[in-house]
Amino acid sequence: MRVLARILLNGLGLVAAAKLLPGIQWSGGLGALVVAGCVIGAINLVVRPVVTFLSCPLIVLSLGLFYLVINGAMLALADVLLAPLAIESFGWAIAGGLFLALFNLSIKLLFEKE
Repeated sequence: MRVLARILLNGLGLVAAAKLLPGIQWSGGLGALVVAGCVIGAINLVVRPVVTFLSCPLIVLSLGLFYLVINGAMLALADVLLAPLAIESFGWAIAGGLFLALFNLSIKLLFEKE
């Protein structure tokens, strides 16, 4: 049940980012939204740890700000894999990645119990 909730929240965050950020567009329906949540979850589960490990020196040198670039790259990868998602530039991908990170953090703080 928790995994399904995370998938739906990833999709909901993506739609919220598309509504609030003019450089990100979403043209899919509810089924595509579930698929998008699965794709973003799979990218965060498989690809992101590898990229984070390989970019550890850059993360340390930038005092953690390189995480924004990693988030943007993961969203840009989702853009390549998902037809209903359109991101105008890598700058918008970084902004969308930051939005999704803050969205997921706020949901986690609101609903997770200690």
